[in-house]
Amino acid sequence: MTILHIMRIQILFCLLATLLVDSCGNPEDPSKLFAIQLEGKKKQFQNGDTVSIAIKNRKGKAIGQTTYFLDGEMLDLNNGKILVSSSTLGSKILSAKIQYDDNTVEIKKDIQILAKKAPGEYTYKIVNTYPHDKKAFTQGLEFRGDTLYESTGNPSNVSKSVLRKYDYRTGKVYQEVDLDKSVFGEGVTLFGNQAVQLTWRNRLGYTYDANTLEKTGSFSYGKSKEGWGLCNDGQIIYKSDGTEKIWKLDPKTLTEQGYIETVTNKSIFNKANELEYANDKIYANVWQKESMMIINPKTGAIEGVINFGGLRDRVEQHENLDVLNGVAYHHERKTFFVTGKNWDKLFEVEIVKK
Repeated sequence: MTILHIMRIQILFCLLATLLVDSCGNPEDPSKLFAIQLEGKKKQFQNGDTVSIAIKNRKGKAIGQTTYFLDGEMLDLNNGKILVSSSTLGSKILSAKIQYDDNTVEIKKDIQILAKKAPGEYTYKIVNTYPHDKKAFTQGLEFRGDTLYESTGNPSNVSKSVLRKYDYRTGKVYQEVDLDKSVFGEGVTLFGNQAVQLTWRNRLGYTYDANTLEKTGSFSYGKSKEGWGLCNDGQIIYKSDGTEKIWKLDPKTLTEQGYIETVTNKSIFNKANELEYANDKIYANVWQKESMMIINPKTGAIEGVINFGGLRDRVEQHENLDVLNGVAYHHERKTFFVTGKNWDKLFEVEIVKK
């Protein structure tokens, strides 16, 4: 057998192998065959909307049964329409399993499910004013009884990152611990006999004895981007990370167990900063704004927005003055306490619906 014959046989085998792979092991890309078509070509829907849906058949295939799913949950199809409904809001995956030519393929489409109602509008009423350390770059606040715990950041040589507990009436510090200069302190929450504190970009958090502020351990973040705010409802610790997500942490292991996304009736919103849990809602400072959100912790819906405009004008004006940040709820007094970064005052306020 000549070299030419051998080469021809090799080429023939290669062609046969290619044909076999194309016909058996490498079916056509489903996205080139089909596409999900939604009413009005929209990608954003309010929770509970009924939407017309169809499959665009790009290659004229004989389609059999088609089944639709929302984040893996099968949807009912009635007269060519589906109910877009979910217990949590935000980014979702709408998929369709399509039978054709003895094959079954799955195609997907990214959609967003938004809140049904617009957020309510709220303002504030000042009840009392107390002193606050104007060198404190406030990142987290939380009460235990009448003792206020505060976590601060370290943006420059002006201040340092600390965790402290003090008398909110006088500003007298009971205890304080410094963080290493390499980390930027962020939110804090109290769970049982433990204080939990975040750092910003080090992807590291710390735990302390809530009574002594002695450090008891540390933990790493999971999929969350950064460390911003913390709060808890007695069962779950909630963590903001500078995105639209508020993560749910297991209080025993401090591992991430999922998240909610913060949304209005018009868009996904990614500005939640410092957090506080009160009255079955999450209250969150809006980053870089004089406002606060009231968030449903189950769905992620932003149910209210509190306008704190004018509050910053009531504190000492100086070159290091920064934005509103820091919210704590006093359970006995049933009032909120708010301050800002390098503010010299702590305000006790009532939230009032407009």
